[in-house]
Amino acid sequence: MLEINSVAPDFTLYATPDQQITLSELRGQNVILAFYPADWSPVCSDEMALYNEMLKLFKEYNAQLLGISVDSKWCHMAFTQSRNLHFPLLADFEEKGAVSKAYGVYNEKEGECERALFVIDKNGIIAWNYLSPDAINPGADGILNALENLKNK
Repeated sequence: MLEINSVAPDFTLYATPDQQITLSELRGQNVILAFYPADWSPVCSDEMALYNEMLKLFKEYNAQLLGISVDSKWCHMAFTQSRNLHFPLLADFEEKGAVSKAYGVYNEKEGECERALFVIDKNGIIAWNYLSPDAINPGADGILNALENLKNK
């Protein structure tokens, strides 16, 4: 897992079948990266639903939330519509897990992302990270504490 105060590796991933998001284009705002194992799993569904409810609060901290898993853009589109999510889910699909590997949160044995969180400041530096057990929803307290610390810098 990448260390705090490291430069966040840049990437471009599909958010929808015809839209890509590049991390560096979000400079000037804080970014929350929520790596998760798989769309449709019970814990991932709960985690993404919680973050969806927290979006208004994240925006108060000038933070953009991006979910990332190795599922395809089509799978993400169906999951987003089914769960009524209002933030991008990025497909780390081809080359499978390349971004997860760059952040040190790819589970080679399972072939999926680990459940990990990063808060990246407006300059592209990792301000906080957290690796959670796959079966546990890490919640949002750590994210909010990290964003509050950035606000006070």
